[in-house]
Amino acid sequence: QVQLVESGGGLVQAGGSLRLSCTASGSIFSVDAMGWYRQAPGKQRELVAVIARGGSTNYADSVKGRFTISRDNAKSTVYLQMNSLKPEDTAVYYCNAFEPYYLKNYWGQGTQVTVSS
Repeated sequence: QVQLVESGGGLVQAGGSLRLSCTASGSIFSVDAMGWYRQAPGKQRELVAVIARGGSTNYADSVKGRFTISRDNAKSTVYLQMNSLKPEDTAVYYCNAFEPYYLKNYWGQGTQVTVSS
């Protein structure tokens, strides 16, 4: 089992920045990719960014050039630096960890990000 604890959400004005953190514990040796998803009211959960253990990354088109995902394997922590935030970035952001051996996804509890116009 893997447990994920997120932090760093909050309220920010448009154009501002926030940094989200997610620390994994438990059977972390089995985790490969870690990432961030978000879900706005009335919408489906969507991928924001993902980073593999080796460092390769993938971003949603809507956040490219504004968000940066990074990972500290020694601390079992993944970060999401969010710059130039827009009101449409408002959502609950969820940390995700993928365990390839069992094809299992783990989720954090979610952290609210609200961007005011």
